[in-house]
This record gives sequence, C-alpha cells and structure tokens, in this order.
Amino acid sequence: MNPAANPVDWRAVEWVILDMDGTVLDLAYDNYFWRELVPQRYALRHGLSLQEAREVLAPKFLEVQHTLPWYCTDYWSGVTGLNMAELKREIRHLIGPLEGAVDFLHAVRASGRHLWLATNAHRDSWSLKLEHTGLTELFDRIVCSHDYGAPKEDARFWQRFMAEHPFEPSRALFVDDSLPVLEAARAFGIGQLVAISHPDTGQPPRQVTGFPAVPRLSALQPLHPDSR
Repeated sequence: MNPAANPVDWRAVEWVILDMDGTVLDLAYDNYFWRELVPQRYALRHGLSLQEAREVLAPKFLEVQHTLPWYCTDYWSGVTGLNMAELKREIRHLIGPLEGAVDFLHAVRASGRHLWLATNAHRDSWSLKLEHTGLTELFDRIVCSHDYGAPKEDARFWQRFMAEHPFEPSRALFVDDSLPVLEAARAFGIGQLVAISHPDTGQPPRQVTGFPAVPRLSALQPLHPDSR
C-alpha cells in the first residue's frame, strides 16, 4: 500500500489500543539494549569475549522468543546474572518517542476516543519508559501482559484483557510493530489492525505483508472529533 495513505476508517473506531515499543517509542533503545549492552556486560561478568557472549546468549534468546519470559526483566536477571532493570535505567537517556507519536496521542484524546496502551514490557521497563517520556497521563489505561500470564502473541492475553477491561473488538483499532502479535489480535477479532513498518530509527523500514502498514503513527492522521 501507499505508505502515506491512511488505512483506518475512523468512523468505526471507538477504542485505540497501541503497542509501546516500536509503535509509540523508538525501538532503537531496546535493540541497542539487547544486541549491544547486554552482550557487553555479560561478557565482562563471565570473562568472555564479546563474540563468545553473543554465542552463549543467542540460543537463550531464541528459546523463549514470543513467550512471556522473553519480556521479563526478572527472568533475564536470573539467566544472565545481570541486574536488567538497573541496566535499562542506565541507558534511559536513549528512550524517546517516534516522530509524530505524541501529536497522535493528543489527537486521539481530543477526538474523545478511548486511548489504551497494551504492552508486553515488564513493569520495570514500561514504567521507566513512560516516566522518562512523560506519557503516562495520556493513556486512559495501561495493560501489561505480565498481569495476565500470557504475552500479546497468545489468545489468552486478549481473552483476559477484555475480561478485565471490556471493549467491543469490532470497534477497536490496534497498532503494533510485531506481526505475530497482530496475527493474534486478528484471530481475536480486533476490527482494524495496522503494522508499524519503521519501528527503529537506527534501521531501515521493513517490508510488511499481511497487514496495512505505515512508518509512523502520524500517518494515521488526520483525526478529528467529527470523524466519528
């Protein structure tokens, strides 16, 4: 699709549910953390070369990808012997919203729609990021998969999410940069789904198939109260 096009039918949207990392916030922070900082500190702690540390960590990462432990700082502190929450705070200066994201959040709020955040990030992580960026108050609700015992890739997340926070899936817009998460949301019946194709400003945009895609949330505007 034309990346400049707006794929959302705003007349059919009452709930806007957004992912955090790679959708609202620049995924460059997380990619630097996992791909650079963690291997460096693991190597130092365990007396390994950087290459050896990467070789040790790679299968550990792959083993739990798209499961709840992958997103859990406590789990990774136990696996690596590193204080993951402290490491995340150490580089918090790298946390920042993607271009146009904050304006989009304000536009959704001005439209009178519900604005919810649904994240796989552990509380240590999402609370640090929202505090650092000052975005907490812009969301009506913040939903964390760790509270439901299942990640957003899992149907149980969506079932437990809606049981606690009732909404009409057919009237919801959900935006995420993860295709497995979007697949689970589609299976659950979320009415409109959009993928973010450029979640990391340090990397080139990705080719996305199977879902409407935009590089930034700002491409989903204009959004006006009378569009309801």
